[in-house]
Amino acid sequence: NQDRLGEAEEKFLEVLRTVDSAEESSSSTVAEASRRLGTIFRDQGKLDDALGMLKRALRVFRRLHGEEHVNVAHELNSMGNVLYKKGELDRALAKFEQAHEMFCRLVGEDHDHVAGVLGNMANVLSDQGRGAEAMAMREKAVDIERRTLGSDSDSVASSLMNLGNSYHAQGMLEAAQGKYEEALGVVRRIHPERNALEANILQNMGTLCSRQGKLEDALAMHNKAYRIYQKTIGLETMEVANTLRETGVVLRCLERYEKAMDKFSEALAIHRRVVGDEHPDVADTL
Repeated sequence: NQDRLGEAEEKFLEVLRTVDSAEESSSSTVAEASRRLGTIFRDQGKLDDALGMLKRALRVFRRLHGEEHVNVAHELNSMGNVLYKKGELDRALAKFEQAHEMFCRLVGEDHDHVAGVLGNMANVLSDQGRGAEAMAMREKAVDIERRTLGSDSDSVASSLMNLGNSYHAQGMLEAAQGKYEEALGVVRRIHPERNALEANILQNMGTLCSRQGKLEDALAMHNKAYRIYQKTIGLETMEVANTLRETGVVLRCLERYEKAMDKFSEALAIHRRVVGDEHPDVADTL
């Protein structure tokens, strides 16, 4: 949550404050702290600050290791993620392409690092309306992860879910359902105690049920996702807020308007507490 992120932020800022200015440009400690802060700022929605820290980490890693290094590729990928969140799709795709090419040269094409970047590139392509290309990229990512990580891993489950999202977007609803069910099976085998990824998959299944007109099934899926999030990551999270919003959409379709408004209001309140009024999800809920 935001409190834990704030504590981590202060910890890594203190690390940077203790580094001598003469060592700053070539210190692995600076590079790692900057990388961590970039991730923290991204999760807090401080995207410009995140980008600044990731650029700093990239500069130091290049001084330490040269242009061709796994850490350099990771930072390019991380910068792509922040640019994607900022809505700068062309710049994000350029960073992902740089990271992809570098990973392929350094670790080979059959590696989970490559699969991860392919998934990120697919997100951009999907948002650019290039759904067929995104789907092909996600299919490739799943194949790589199965070969390199095995069938039962969180990464494979997440990629299967994202592939299901691509099928859903392309109108391939039965194929989407199949991938969601496959992803759910993986998560339940490796996390019998319940897991936030399971809730995410159920949330996507609920959205699919809504499109299929199975509104009561959709409501049940969203409610189950909410309960799992509550037990695993807590109520004051973006995931819970998004689930409440989706539940409100279903209730509105069922003409249960008062309950729908309650869900929308609850989602909006959480969004505002977690990320502030300026976050795009606040506007979506309004």
